[in-house]
Amino acid sequence: MDIDARTSKLSDPLETLLGYQLRRASNVMMTDLGSRLQAIELRPVEASILTLIDANPGCTQSDLGRSLGIQRANMVPLMVGLTKAGLVDRAPVGGRSQALRLTRTGMERVETVHAIIGAHEARFLRLFAPELREAALEVLRSIRQEGEGASRQDNPELPTDD
Repeated sequence: MDIDARTSKLSDPLETLLGYQLRRASNVMMTDLGSRLQAIELRPVEASILTLIDANPGCTQSDLGRSLGIQRANMVPLMVGLTKAGLVDRAPVGGRSQALRLTRTGMERVETVHAIIGAHEARFLRLFAPELREAALEVLRSIRQEGEGASRQDNPELPTDD
């Protein structure tokens, strides 16, 4: 018997675990989004940053890090890359803070990002009955908030929304 035939018959107690299912679903969705964004030479995290800057012109790098749960040290190379790519512009706002705005190229790129994310979301949202979509998102937000709250209590160095 070959390995594929044996593994397809395994009993899988993981199938009933919420965390396992969330992780597997997240992997599928992020792989799909990453594949779609490759066409415009962006990764999901970069697309998220552009989307937030588009919605919040003048925000700071710290604002973005807090919103996305990305530590300051990890934000720096992301912002350098987006700036070098000509997608984001910085302007001093006092002290060492810099206001972030999309360049003209960044605005064009984020429109494409919105279209890509829209198609990606539609692919998976069609699996939910329309009346369950908001409820599913609310449950996922609650899980995330519960986990983020516990993580911050255990590790105070994590970014906060304060």
